[in-house]
Amino acid sequence: MNPVRVGLVGAGPWAEILHAPMLAAGPETTLAVVYARRIEAARELAEQYSAHATDDFDDFLGRCDAVAFAVPPDVQARLVPLAAAAGKPLLLEKPLALNVIAAQQMAEAIDETGVPTQLMLTLRYTSRIRQFLAQAQDFDSFGARAAWISGAFLPGSPFATPWRLQHGALLDVGPHVLDLLDAAVGPIRSTSVVGDPHEWVSMTAVHEGGAISDVAISAVVHGFVWECSLFGPAGELHAPQVSEDENAEVRPVIAAEFAEVVRSGQSHELNVHRGLFLQRLLQHSKPPTGARVQ
Repeated sequence: MNPVRVGLVGAGPWAEILHAPMLAAGPETTLAVVYARRIEAARELAEQYSAHATDDFDDFLGRCDAVAFAVPPDVQARLVPLAAAAGKPLLLEKPLALNVIAAQQMAEAIDETGVPTQLMLTLRYTSRIRQFLAQAQDFDSFGARAAWISGAFLPGSPFATPWRLQHGALLDVGPHVLDLLDAAVGPIRSTSVVGDPHEWVSMTAVHEGGAISDVAISAVVHGFVWECSLFGPAGELHAPQVSEDENAEVRPVIAAEFAEVVRSGQSHELNVHRGLFLQRLLQHSKPPTGARVQ
């Protein structure tokens, strides 16, 4: 079976660190073409994998079977409808967009075309987190605690990019944390947040059935602290520790599952609508107050 020819939108740090080597490694996918606004950036990345480089999006779409995005959320929101209209299956980044209106418009454009989608929530592709979530299904929780604290936005970090610095850690890291808690504890029905998204935010999530999760998020602290723990009558259930860089493990899993999405025409469990749900939670979680998510 021939590998899926994937086109990559973006040539920045995340595209270079994760997407390009993941798609080029095979055997289920191959990196066919790289699109970037600056042709020099596209060429620099594409040449490492013998892929074509272009700054023409129509040319880009004509050279691939499916499209992966590794660009800021506002750029993704603008280009996704064009790729969907061309019938390309989509590997999407989180957050979908900078706000829920743009995310909703993206989801509607995808639904109109019927193209399948998959969402890059990297934690969910690690075997240890998948095992933890399987255990969590049989664990009766009345509370949970999670934290994602790092120095990702400090000077010198490749992730201290303009959109992240402008909008803060909640929009960047929040999807990972909320997705995991929603999957482990149960559907989140409301959220509230206090703090400064550029320094430290504290979030409370209320789940279906009444369980409550407390979350701490910051991206301006040296080091890395990650935690997700559930509490209930039976005691405690702790998610395994993850590192800041789980890329080596998740690359082949994401690529293989995306290839299956493309070949089957069926969206992944983690898809554009999962992203829209998380975007709505984030929209209602802006400090200083939260609101109920319908």
